[in-house]
Amino acid sequence: MVLWIDDIRPAPKDGKDYIRCFSVWDAMDRIGAIESLRHLGHLNEEIEYLDMDHDAGDYADEGGDYINLLTWLEECGMNYPIKIHSMNSVGVENMRRIIQHNGWKEIY
Repeated sequence: MVLWIDDIRPAPKDGKDYIRCFSVWDAMDRIGAIESLRHLGHLNEEIEYLDMDHDAGDYADEGGDYINLLTWLEECGMNYPIKIHSMNSVGVENMRRIIQHNGWKEIY
């Protein structure tokens, strides 16, 4: 499964199993629930990667822009491949710095 993290754009219709997250808090909750179910043995499927925007728009009051999710993952010691689909070039570079600093895989 892929977490699609974006306030406006719908997930692509490319046959992947996308889970839509509108806010940082929503994504945190979904990741926590998925990992809990996996830990308990109730879910075998893994998060393949996070497909992320940068700007959370109207959802910024629920955890800030999506770069904050990367900071949370870093603090929790979690590691997922990341694909960035943002049009915000400065935001993309800031996200890439976090990804590279942690040695995480970026999907292009």
